[in-house]
Amino acid sequence: MLFKHTFSTAFSGLKTQPSRSLLTVLGIVIGISAIIMVMALGRGARDLILKQIRGLGAQTIDIEPGSEPKGPSDFAQFFTDSLTARDVAALQNSGNVQGLTHVAPGVARAMSVSYESESARVTVMGGAEFTAQVLDMTLAAGAFFTEEDIRQRASLAVIGDKVKNDLFGASDALGERIKIKGKSFRVVGVAAPKGQAAIFNVDETAIVPYTTAQEYLLGINYFNFIFARAESEDLVPRAVKQIAATLREQHGIADSAKDDFHIHTQADAIERVKTVTGVLTALISAVAGISLVVGGIGIMNIMLVSVTERTREIGLRKALGATNKDILQQFLFEAVMLTASGGLIGVALGAALSLAASLVLTRVVSIAWNFIFPLAAAGLGLAVSAAIGLVFGLYPARQAAKKSPIEALRYE
Repeated sequence: MLFKHTFSTAFSGLKTQPSRSLLTVLGIVIGISAIIMVMALGRGARDLILKQIRGLGAQTIDIEPGSEPKGPSDFAQFFTDSLTARDVAALQNSGNVQGLTHVAPGVARAMSVSYESESARVTVMGGAEFTAQVLDMTLAAGAFFTEEDIRQRASLAVIGDKVKNDLFGASDALGERIKIKGKSFRVVGVAAPKGQAAIFNVDETAIVPYTTAQEYLLGINYFNFIFARAESEDLVPRAVKQIAATLREQHGIADSAKDDFHIHTQADAIERVKTVTGVLTALISAVAGISLVVGGIGIMNIMLVSVTERTREIGLRKALGATNKDILQQFLFEAVMLTASGGLIGVALGAALSLAASLVLTRVVSIAWNFIFPLAAAGLGLAVSAAIGLVFGLYPARQAAKKSPIEALRYE
């Protein structure tokens, strides 16, 4: 039998029960659309996180206290006292570390900030002007405090856009005094809207000199982080090694396994994000893929019912000269056409739902989310759906091909 005849016969067989055909491929549609959504949203999330990480600059090096976190409980090390002013001075010495343009320590805590009767819960960060550069913070008004202000432990603050709106509304905040932990700070700068930068939301941040934060707000003599910047991206690996060697010498550590600090670069963070999002996407896709197997079993059952219902048709076709191969091809074509059409519908539905989710995240939640259509996943989905039709349609097709024409014509 010619290919076009096999195709038209299979298509005619499917048209006789359109509602049943649609319900049969529902599992395939759900499975493929779920996989497309997971892949599209996973890629969007990964790109959003990577964009924020890259916003810190490829030359930026982040040094934090404690050993490398291996679980959620390890993040308490953020508040340990292993990084001090002595370490900062050692890192600023070009004899210890070459190629660094900036070294700036910092502290951070969630605190309440108030102005008259208004108050807001924000992240109060003790830092320097370089801290703002790392966070890609630009000022909409005012100026940043200077190194002299840091040395004098000045009571100055640069506040984020949301902090300004929560405390002052439409009024001008420059020159006004806010209170943090009972201490008065003069607002010298207001940041432009920025949003998330790494783990900090710039709009919900108030930055004060780190010396002021240490002495008057926290009562500590250590740092929660040290930001450094290399002269070029190529010098980052060498700088990381020299920073580690310098801190080990400062802390009297001979075995790197006993480091009481850990160093992150943007390249490290990017690789971690890619690995984590890749694993999560694969796991969720595997769960969604279970519905494809369920859908395949459903197709096999329906095809077996179809073979039984069309027994007389099979007998008549064999009596008119159709071979076992012709019958096998016809029912296989029907199964593959069912699953392939389900795959097409699933790809279209998954893309539409992913686009809708992206629009909601962009316009309603105000997240800079990019819609990414996973072409590879769409192609793989179509191929898998067709393969499912081939695998799960083979048994019913063989059952149809094996029927005796005489017994099939006698079937009631």
